[in-house]
Amino acid sequence: MSLSWYLNRLRSMEPREIAYRLGAKLKAERSRGRHEGWPRFDLPGSRPVSLPGLRESIAAASGAERAAIESAAAAALDGRFSALGQDWPQRAPNDLFPASAWRLDPVTGNAWPGPDTYCFDIDYRNSPTLGDIKYVWEFNRLQMLQPLSSHALLAGDDGALAAIESAIASWHQSNPPFRGVGWSSGIEVAQRAISLIVACSLMGDKMAPGTVHRVRAILAASAFWLARFPSRFSSANNHLVAELAGEYLIAMAMPDLFDAASVAAKAHTGLIAETLVQILPDGVGAEQSPSYAAFTVELLLICAKIAQAAEKPFPAEAIARLGRFADFAAWITTGTGATASIGDDDEGRVITLTQPEPAYVASVAAAAAALAGIPCPLQAPAQLRNVVLGSSAETGQVPSGLRDFAGGGYAVWRGPCGGKHVDLIFDHGPLGYLSIAAHGHADALSLILAVDGRPVLVDPGTYLYQSGGRWRDWFRGTRAHNTLSIGAADQSLISGPFNWSHKATAWLDQMRDGEDWLITGSHDGYLGRHAVRHQRTVERHPQGIVIIDRLLGPGAPQTAEVSFQLASDLRAEHEDRAVMVTRAGEPVLRLLFSSPQIAIAGGGNLGAGGWVSPGFGRKLPASRISWRGQVGPEGASVRLVF
Repeated sequence: MSLSWYLNRLRSMEPREIAYRLGAKLKAERSRGRHEGWPRFDLPGSRPVSLPGLRESIAAASGAERAAIESAAAAALDGRFSALGQDWPQRAPNDLFPASAWRLDPVTGNAWPGPDTYCFDIDYRNSPTLGDIKYVWEFNRLQMLQPLSSHALLAGDDGALAAIESAIASWHQSNPPFRGVGWSSGIEVAQRAISLIVACSLMGDKMAPGTVHRVRAILAASAFWLARFPSRFSSANNHLVAELAGEYLIAMAMPDLFDAASVAAKAHTGLIAETLVQILPDGVGAEQSPSYAAFTVELLLICAKIAQAAEKPFPAEAIARLGRFADFAAWITTGTGATASIGDDDEGRVITLTQPEPAYVASVAAAAAALAGIPCPLQAPAQLRNVVLGSSAETGQVPSGLRDFAGGGYAVWRGPCGGKHVDLIFDHGPLGYLSIAAHGHADALSLILAVDGRPVLVDPGTYLYQSGGRWRDWFRGTRAHNTLSIGAADQSLISGPFNWSHKATAWLDQMRDGEDWLITGSHDGYLGRHAVRHQRTVERHPQGIVIIDRLLGPGAPQTAEVSFQLASDLRAEHEDRAVMVTRAGEPVLRLLFSSPQIAIAGGGNLGAGGWVSPGFGRKLPASRISWRGQVGPEGASVRLVF
C-alpha cells in the first residue's frame, strides 16, 4: 500500500481506531508462522449441521426455479463462470478446478499470489499488473457450489456432486490458512463459508468423509480468522455484517467447534445491532447504495431465518426494519423491475445462481417483505435466493405520489406527467456511512429520472474499485452526476478509492405536497472553497418539471456547470436553448434551459464526455448534457417536458 493511502486513511480515523489497527497489525505478525497451514484446524468430527429448512425449500422449488437452477449448474459443469461483467476462460469439464483457477485474474490473465505468500503481505489495493482484486475474490467465494448442490439434490446428479467435491478438494489444497489471496479479507472468508455451509446442507450424508473433513477444516480456520480480525470503526459497514453472518452460521453449523455457543450468541447480538444502524429507520441503507443495502439485508435475512428456526428470533424491531427496506426499494423500483442505481455497486450476492441478476434489489426486497409479513409490489424472479428465503405472498399497492425518506435523504415522486409515467428521485442525503463513506458518490442534490419505467437521467455507476484509478474518481465525482459543479471540483473531496478528505453535508429545506409539489434542498460542499451554498428546487409545473439551481452566499455569482447524464440507449440533440432526448428515434424528454450555453458529449477522454457503467468492470459511452454559465441567487433553470 502507498504512503498516500496510509496518510489519507489515518485522517479518517479517531485515536481509538488507530490503536485498534496497530493492534490488528501486531496480531497479523503474531499469526505469521503460528496459524498458517491446516494442522491447527484439522478437527475430526461429524458433518456440519444442515441449515434448517434448506433442503425442504429447494425440494419445493417451482418449475421455473428448477429450470434456472439446472441452467446454472450446467454452466458450472461445463467449466463456464461469469461475474462482474467478465467471462473467465472456460475450464475443461474433466479438470474443472485446477489450482491455478483460484489465483487467476480473468482480465489481465495474470496470477495473484498463492500459498507461497502470507496473506497479509499481499498488496491487493495497489497491484496494477494483476488487475482488480474483486475478480479473483469472486471466484474464491465458491458460490458455484450453490447451484451445483441444489441441482444435485433435485436431480440426483452424481456429476454435480463430484464437481462439488473436486472444488472443495482443490480449494483446500491450494489455499492453506493465512496463505494466498483467498485469506486477505474477512468478507471473502465469510462469503466462502456460507457457500460451503449451503452445499453441505443440501448434500447431507452424500459427501465423502474426506470432503467433510476438508469442509470442517476450512470452516474452523474461517471462524478463527473472523474472530481474530473483525472489521471495526470506519470499516464496520457491510463487511462487518458479512463477518458476523459468517461467524453465526459457522457456529450454528458446527456446534462442536470450540466455544460455538458463545460465538453464536455474540454474533446474534451483533447482527441485530447492525440491522438497526445499517438499515435506517426509513428503510434506506446507511451506505447510500440500494445494492449494498440489499446485500446487507440478504445477509441479515439468512441469519434471521436460522435464528427463528433455532427459537431465538430477531426482535420485532429488527424484522420491521428489514420490512422498511422493502418499502423503500418499492419506491425506487420502476414498473419494469429496475431499481435506481445510486452510489457503488459491486454486484455482491449471498444466495445466488452466479448469473446476471438485474432485479437483485427487488428479489431481496420481496424476501424481506415475506419475513416481515407485509405485502410487496415487487415480484421476485426465478432465483435461488427466493426459493430459500421466500417471497411476499401478498402483492402490495404500487407506490405513487410524493414521499420523503428523511433519514436516508431521498425525496421520491412517482406519477403522471405529460401523458407519461415519471419516477423521480432527489438526493438530499449524506455522502455515505461512517467516517470514510466508502461507497457513496459526490452526488448531493442529484436527480435520477425514469420515464415509463425506463431510465433516462442516471447515476453513472461504479466501473472499477482498486484498479479504477482516475476512472474510479470520475464515476464517484460530482460532474458525472445530475447536479451542479463549480470549477470542475467535486462537492466532496476524494482521497483514495474508498475515502474522502472532505464530505459535503446536504439537507432538505422545504417540501410541499399536492398537484404543484415542490422539493428544495441544499448542500455546503462549496462553502469553504467558493463561499457559496448550492440550493436546488425541483417543482411540478403545468408544463413539466422545473429545476432551479441557486448559489447563495458572499461568493455568488459563480461560473458553474449543471450536468445531466443520460442512459446509454438515449440520444440527445440541441438547438438554441432546447435539448431533445430520444430512444430509437422516439421522443422521451425535452430539456429547456434558461440560456443556450449547452454542450452534449458522449464517450471521449476521461473528464471530457459522458460515460455510464451498467455493471462492475464495464463502461459505455453515453450522452452527457451540460449547461455552463453564471449562477447566483436568482438561479439558473431548466424545464423537463415529457
